[in-house]
Amino acid sequence: MACSTLIPFLKTPSFFPLFPHHHHRPFTTIPSKPRNRMTQFTTSSIGSSTDLMGPISVALGFLGSNPATWESAVCSNAVIFVLGSPILVSGLSLNGIVAAFLLGTLTWRAFGASGFLLVATYFVVGTAATKVKMAQKEAQGVAEKRKGRRGPGSVIGSSAAGCVCATLSINGVGGKALSHLWQLGFVASFCTKLSDTVSSEIGKAYGKTTYLVTTFKIVPRGTEGAVSIEGTVAGLVASVLLAFVGYLIGQINAIEAVLCVIASQLANLGESVIGASLQDKDGFQWLNNDAVNVINITMGSILAVIMQQILLHSLRRQVL
Repeated sequence: MACSTLIPFLKTPSFFPLFPHHHHRPFTTIPSKPRNRMTQFTTSSIGSSTDLMGPISVALGFLGSNPATWESAVCSNAVIFVLGSPILVSGLSLNGIVAAFLLGTLTWRAFGASGFLLVATYFVVGTAATKVKMAQKEAQGVAEKRKGRRGPGSVIGSSAAGCVCATLSINGVGGKALSHLWQLGFVASFCTKLSDTVSSEIGKAYGKTTYLVTTFKIVPRGTEGAVSIEGTVAGLVASVLLAFVGYLIGQINAIEAVLCVIASQLANLGESVIGASLQDKDGFQWLNNDAVNVINITMGSILAVIMQQILLHSLRRQVL
């Protein structure tokens, strides 16, 4: 966006004093110094405005780069992070914001503004779900730490598969033949994670009965591997929402959106089984929530890609 400064040219009116009784005296005019000062001010102001236009034009060029460059990614990300800082602070710790900035830059570089919008939607919806009935969750001891403000471990664990897909896309691994698969895997990973986050947070807030997924035994809210009807439905709705956003912004097509939803639910089921069977068990102390998140979103990403390829080959056989 260009900014122009309108500096009106102010001409100093001449001053002609009247001396009716001294006609022999010549007319007097204002000295030229004020006019010179005005000219200097006008010239310097125009020069300053011209000097500012250079950096602004460069910044606008970065923002409008298509395809995205690292410069445009950093510049765009910085502007959005400054404008969205109140939301970021409510959902992330300081180190979490730094990690999110790196994720946002990588996302913009790989998939442009539409990819960034997808991640932003994931963050806003996920943060809102985390804040639901926070006081109740804290009283029950099932709330996220720091009042739901997630740290770098959570950011990395939630975006690991997406970052891998973005990196593969940036480096052109597989060429055009695989470029869309990386995009599909990227969308599926965030659909999976959003579904997991919303189902967990809504389940802890509203779940009336919580079952252990492996035995269907009734367990307290917040138990690893436990599910509730309320949380499961909310997670399904969240995955549908994000997949629909991915479709609207052109990241995936309608069939792939459906595949992302299916993959997210299968991955979340697998994550619940892992949580119930292995997490907090002897020999699996390393399997914390962040590690389980990485496994979960990786499964969702891979499942979506596999299902897309199976469906594509099936359709090709029918055509042939």
